[in-house]
Amino acid sequence: MPLIQLLNVDLGVGGPPLLDGVDLTIEPNERVCVVGRNGAGKSTLLRLLAGEIAPDDGERRVGAGVRIARLAQEVPHDVAGSVFEVVAAGLGDAGALLAAYHRAIAHGDTAAMAATQARIEAGHGWDLDRSVTQVLARLELDGDADFAKLSGGMKRRVLLAQALACAPDLLLLDEPTNHLDIEAIDWLQEFLRQYEGSLVFVTHDRRFLRQLATRIVEIDRGALTSWPGDYANYLRRREERAHAEAQANALFDKKLAQEEVWIRQGIKARRTRNEGRVRALEALRRERAARREQEGTARMTLADAQASGRKVIEARDVTYAVGGRTLVRNFSTTILRGDRIGIIGPNGAGKTTLLRLLLGELAPQTGEVKLGTGLEIAYFDQHRAQLDDTRSALDNVAEGREYIELDGQRKHIMGYLQDFLFTPERARAPITRLSGGERNRLLLARLFARPSNLLVMDEPTNDLDVETLELLEELLGAYRGTLLLVSHDREFLDNVATGTLALEGDGQVGEYVGGYSDWLRQRPAAATPVRESPSAKAPDAGVRRNDGERGTVASAAPAAVSAPARRKLSYKDARELEQLPVRIEALETELAARSAAMHDPAFFRQDASAIVAANEALAALQAELDACYRRWEELEA
Repeated sequence: MPLIQLLNVDLGVGGPPLLDGVDLTIEPNERVCVVGRNGAGKSTLLRLLAGEIAPDDGERRVGAGVRIARLAQEVPHDVAGSVFEVVAAGLGDAGALLAAYHRAIAHGDTAAMAATQARIEAGHGWDLDRSVTQVLARLELDGDADFAKLSGGMKRRVLLAQALACAPDLLLLDEPTNHLDIEAIDWLQEFLRQYEGSLVFVTHDRRFLRQLATRIVEIDRGALTSWPGDYANYLRRREERAHAEAQANALFDKKLAQEEVWIRQGIKARRTRNEGRVRALEALRRERAARREQEGTARMTLADAQASGRKVIEARDVTYAVGGRTLVRNFSTTILRGDRIGIIGPNGAGKTTLLRLLLGELAPQTGEVKLGTGLEIAYFDQHRAQLDDTRSALDNVAEGREYIELDGQRKHIMGYLQDFLFTPERARAPITRLSGGERNRLLLARLFARPSNLLVMDEPTNDLDVETLELLEELLGAYRGTLLLVSHDREFLDNVATGTLALEGDGQVGEYVGGYSDWLRQRPAAATPVRESPSAKAPDAGVRRNDGERGTVASAAPAAVSAPARRKLSYKDARELEQLPVRIEALETELAARSAAMHDPAFFRQDASAIVAANEALAALQAELDACYRRWEELEA
């Protein structure tokens, strides 16, 4: 029997309807992910399912005795009290009595305890007290802790406990991974996989989506489409649907154009025997006017500055402590032009502090940080503090300008914002009316309008839809400058980062080649949540710890297969290793140019000797490239 149904529901908030005659059924033990573009109505759909808003038309039908709870996208500002009190608030009036009882215990108020106890017993509230205690234990929460003093990630966990306190049959989660660190996301992912009720969730985290969803529901131009199966199946079938829709629209437009030509031929189109055709044309016009075009894809462009020096940042034996707690200890690294460095670690571990040390905004207590020459820095702030809520989207980006310079070309500010999917009406509206994803897109537009060769991004993926996220990945992959990236989006890190700095506790900062998945393979055993036996630990020669030495950490390889100690490179070898990537890039460029020339039909109109010579030159280049790659591997090893 369905838990909840939406039947022919309409809902609008001004402009085109967000939901237009939609039907949706949620069955027991389903895990449904709602996807769609920013502003499509995903959060609105969750609020509608929760009963927080009513539809303009249609019916919301809930099964008998079905309990529904929702975890909001943002932490409410008015939540206060102990963790127990916040969690108990999810039980309504009975929860308020339990919270009052525990507050009386904390203050030693025996009179209040007695009065509250009588009311709890009358309402059989002690069973609910046990439920709250069990949820706190299950989510590893301290009921006496002050909610206001918790980190953002722990606050999200407390609010999840609040939603779970009533043992809901249907749990609604809106961007549950926002502001969680990677360890917390892994915990939440596993917790929800074992959850016995039904889930409906919205997320931008593609790996989280793939692990959990058993069905995908897409909101597109007011319509709901259900796609059974996993995310990969949804992507494949969505492409097939888009292709079929484009073909159908093309045929429709062709027929409409033909009829418009016919109607303009003159009086014969209006004769009595053709009135049916005229009425059919009017119907075609109405259908075309009612068609909602698919929202385009953002066309992001980065304003590049002049190239910086080759050495962008050099840190030597940096140590930094706050309040007696060492966040960074004896950390050394060199970041070169073109590096894309991901920074990962638990919430509160010091990722932002490390960024500020690397950028020279904080002075290390020991050691030194040297910045390279010609740096132009652009900074993306996860809290969106760089946006002025009193101004419109247009004013936030324009800053008094009418045109901006992008790659040597002038572009009107309104046209630039339209590239980021802001209509003129939306661009002139106060940014308080923008959704979380739209505010993030606005901050990206503001950031990318400034020339830069060092891009610093702190959690840029929060609230972005998947299409914009994938475009951002492509843009950063092609960025000619240097990137410092803090993110908890595991797939985003894998697709963008070429190196990773991991804060591993006690001030230790590990440096790894590659993204998140590469870090998982290389990280020391002490950082692995699943404990391994001592015999399963062996030195990993591919990891550099904060003391600058190699081979000081353990990997998951068997102890019997010990990795050989990495020899120190001579000055000549070190110079060769530094120059190899440049040589490889030059060879690949020349190979691509020669291959393109050989695909030109004019190439084969040359003399046979010229063709043979060109093939031999191509083979020699390929052999040299292969040799460079082999040499690079030897020196890296």
